[in-house]
Amino acid sequence: MAAKDIPLFPLNAVLFPGGPLSLRIFERRYLDLVRDCTRNGSGFGVCLILHGNESGEAAAPAAVGTFARIVDFYTLSDGLLGISAEGGERFHVDSSRVRDNGLAHGTVRFWPDEPAVALPPEFVLLATILERLLEQPGSAFAKADRRAFDDASWVGFRLAETLPLENRERQHLLQITDPLERLGQLMHYLPRFQRA
Repeated sequence: MAAKDIPLFPLNAVLFPGGPLSLRIFERRYLDLVRDCTRNGSGFGVCLILHGNESGEAAAPAAVGTFARIVDFYTLSDGLLGISAEGGERFHVDSSRVRDNGLAHGTVRFWPDEPAVALPPEFVLLATILERLLEQPGSAFAKADRRAFDDASWVGFRLAETLPLENRERQHLLQITDPLERLGQLMHYLPRFQRA
């Protein structure tokens, strides 16, 4: 697949395909990014910050991220711009650079979507846990189609963003390309969350 140049938004968070992202925009470089994305109907890449901070000087992003598309924007109570975005395709950053305005750009190669894989019986527990977690008030997926819980990728991505994992663990789960391997890793994390 051909490489493509996209703006990058390094965050102290990991965005998964199909996942929600809410951002408070206040730096000029990111206001410009939102303006350009809105004007061109394009998106931006979200990468976990490996070194550095979300604001100020450009941070060093992880090599694998998720493409985000803006689905809504609004004014926050403090007068700043808020946006809602949704995760799309994953990508690998071949190279990155920082433009004069401080906005990072990357030459990326998009990964193909994972093949649809039915949730195997040995991972049904994960779907049950996810259902309970998504019943919480304010969940973006509280009204998810029941069929989604039979999709190994969807269950893995939603659990990866919902469980209280460390960002390095989330990044590892994002980088796994086999949905069943991701579910196996999530099963490995589960004992940590069981009550004594």
